[in-house]
Amino acid sequence: MTAAGSGEGWAGRRTVVTGATGFIGAHLVRRLESLGAEVHAVSRTRRASGGAIWHALDLRDGAATGDLIRATRPDVVFHLASEVTGTRDVHAVRPTLEANLSSVINLLTAVMDAADGAAAARVVLAGSIEEPRPEKGEITSSSPYAVAKWAATGYARLFHQLWRVPVTVLRVAMVYGPGDPNTRRLVPYVTRSLLEGRPPEISSGTRLVDWVYVDDVVDAFIAAAETEAAAGGVFDIGTGTGTSIRQVVERLVEIADVPVAPRYGALADRPLDAARIADVAPAAETLGWHPAVGLEEGLRRTFTWYARSTPEERPSR
Repeated sequence: MTAAGSGEGWAGRRTVVTGATGFIGAHLVRRLESLGAEVHAVSRTRRASGGAIWHALDLRDGAATGDLIRATRPDVVFHLASEVTGTRDVHAVRPTLEANLSSVINLLTAVMDAADGAAAARVVLAGSIEEPRPEKGEITSSSPYAVAKWAATGYARLFHQLWRVPVTVLRVAMVYGPGDPNTRRLVPYVTRSLLEGRPPEISSGTRLVDWVYVDDVVDAFIAAAETEAAAGGVFDIGTGTGTSIRQVVERLVEIADVPVAPRYGALADRPLDAARIADVAPAAETLGWHPAVGLEEGLRRTFTWYARSTPEERPSR
C-alpha cells in the first residue's frame, strides 16, 4: 500500500469526477490526469479538456447516473457536483435539496448496484464545514445548503454501515485559490475588484473563517481515495485556524498595493453565521494529510494568478 496522498499507483486507474467544471473538480481532474489515471469528467455541460473523457449528465436523474457508473466501471468516484450557495432564502431549500442530497443518493445507489455483490467502488464525497456537529453541541444549521450537505453525510454513513459501500466524506472549509469560477466568493471577488480599481463591498468582516488552499484540498481527496481506513469516515479538511474576513481583505489590499479602500458594512452580516474551524487531527491521523500552503502564500499565489491572467482566462461574473 502506498503512503496516503503519495499519488502513486494511479496509472490506468478508472476514476469518475462529478462537478468536474467546478473549482475543486477542475483542479482534481488536472491532478488525476497528471498521475496517469483514466478520468471520466462529469458535468451538466460536456467540455473537452486535456485527456479526460467528458460526460454531460444531471445527477438528479437516477437512471442516467446508474448508466454512467455501469459504463465507466470506476475504481474511485469523487463526488464534487453541488449547488453551492450561502443564501438564507427559503426558495433555496428545494434546489439545494435536489442537487446536494438526491444526487448523492443516486450516486451511492448506482455504485452499489454496479458492484452486483462484488466490492463496490471507492467513493469520496465533498461535504461542508458548515454542517452542524451535534457531538460538539452544534444543533442548528446555518443555511439550506448546510442542511442538505448534513443529510447527505447521514446517507453516506448509512450506505457504508448497512451496505458496506466504502464511502468517505470530506467536510471542506472555505477553499480559495486560482481559477475559482464562483466570483461571488470573497477572495476572487475582492481580488478582481482591486485589480479593476473598484472598492469591494464587504459585510462587517468580523466572522472567523478557516481558509484552505485548493491544492491542499485536492491532496486530501487523493489521500482519502488511497487510504483504506478512511472508508466510513467523516473528516474536516481545513487548517484548524480561523482568520477573519476583514484580515483576509486587508491582506489582499496590501498585496495589490492599490489606493482602493474596501467598504466595510456595505453588506449585512448573514443570519446564523458563525466560526466553523476544522478539527484537522482526524485527517492527519487517518489520512496522513496536513495542509501545506499557508494563508499568506496562498493569497499571493491567487492574486498573482488573477493579475497575470487575461480577462478572457478569468472566470466571468
